[in-house]
Amino acid sequence: MKRLLTAAAAVALLGGTAYAMKESPAEPAANDWEPHSKVTLTHPDWSRKAVLYQINTRQFTPEGTFKAAQEQLPRLKELGVDILWLMPIHPIGKENRKGGLGSPYSVQDYYEVNPEFGTKADLKAFVDEAHRQGFHVILDLVANHTAWDNQMAKDHPDWYEKDWKGDFRPTPWWDWSDIIDLDWSKPGVREHVGGAMEMWVRDFGIDGYRADVAGYVPLDFWEKMRGRLDAIRPVFMLGEVQQTAFHFAAFDATYGWDWHVTSKKVAHGEGDATSFYGFYAENESLWPREAMRLTYIENHDSNAWEGTMKENYGPALDAMTVLSFTGQGLPLVHNGMEACNAKRLAFFEKDSIDWSQGEGCEYGALLKDLIAFRKANAVLDNGQWGGVMQKVDTDKPQQVFAWARRDECGKVLAFFNFSSQPVTFEVTSKLADGTYREFRGGNGVKVAAGDSVTLAPWAYRLLAATSAR
Repeated sequence: MKRLLTAAAAVALLGGTAYAMKESPAEPAANDWEPHSKVTLTHPDWSRKAVLYQINTRQFTPEGTFKAAQEQLPRLKELGVDILWLMPIHPIGKENRKGGLGSPYSVQDYYEVNPEFGTKADLKAFVDEAHRQGFHVILDLVANHTAWDNQMAKDHPDWYEKDWKGDFRPTPWWDWSDIIDLDWSKPGVREHVGGAMEMWVRDFGIDGYRADVAGYVPLDFWEKMRGRLDAIRPVFMLGEVQQTAFHFAAFDATYGWDWHVTSKKVAHGEGDATSFYGFYAENESLWPREAMRLTYIENHDSNAWEGTMKENYGPALDAMTVLSFTGQGLPLVHNGMEACNAKRLAFFEKDSIDWSQGEGCEYGALLKDLIAFRKANAVLDNGQWGGVMQKVDTDKPQQVFAWARRDECGKVLAFFNFSSQPVTFEVTSKLADGTYREFRGGNGVKVAAGDSVTLAPWAYRLLAATSAR
């Protein structure tokens, strides 16, 4: 009896279970430590070398129509761009409208086109002709909010966020008084917006989307839609967000806001060449290798609210543009850049681009040559297809930003004087060693550690080798 009581007491102390009788945990599988990428999406093949071109249909031509924009396709083909991003094409709300024509980002109907731009047939003709000429076309999608007079607000008021009084509300904190926020916890919202996205891809041949304020919409919606759209045709997705998780299963590309802010600060003397280290260190160590990050000089927002290219970059414009097109990143041409547009385009009114500014515009020639240079050097390809940037050391790191990108396809070496003073510096890294051809030059040039190089203020040297060393 004493033995039985002792055994019972032992079991009680163990919480009523004889733990000593349990087997040892199994040994971890041998492959438990193998790396597994979180990225599950596949970039469409046609995005490998792609350069984006943003079209503000209202301002792109004097007519401001799809038909007039279609006539410009041969010129864009000559420039060399690949993916055409159309700003929102939908009817614009009238209630609480800003300005005379309103913001394209105040969407009255996701399933229709703005009659200001033409008809659905006109849009289809534009897309078809763009495809025929080798372009792909993505639409600007505004999923976070709608116009006040979107029919959904009347039919489904429960599909919208409310303020503390129970009224519709714009996005908190911003001055976006012409829009009201959707409630993304409602399945009906997801079905309505998602259905429109599928319709434009399926029925009009749209090749993907640029998602406005993508980070304000739940990530699971974007991931769901990526799968549904890819089931129709391979699409390209650009998200206006700067978070790594959006690259796993939703977006091919996201915004490099940090790059844009840093480039402007350096151009204004508020930083030096080392200011870029943070962006590129994080890009390599934190972001997925597959991520395409939009390193843009200008888009519709920066032009309207921050300033023109000249205002933002001044004499540093050419050098910053070269970096945006050749460093790791996805380049963008905003309509008018190729004509040296020096005007902040009105956002809520008709304000056509003055294309006559393009007479003698050397910057347009630079864009064309950079696009050709990218396509001739596979090491500059987008995402995981391109080579990783590696810092080339010099004895003047505060003034000189230097790097190389190399892989089995070749090598590109670049030096930038990111200062308003001339600089003579010594190359101190053997990574630079090689024989190259100068960008916009035909003669071969050798570079080796110990060489001395002189650059004028805001000047650059861009060199390419056909084989890496």
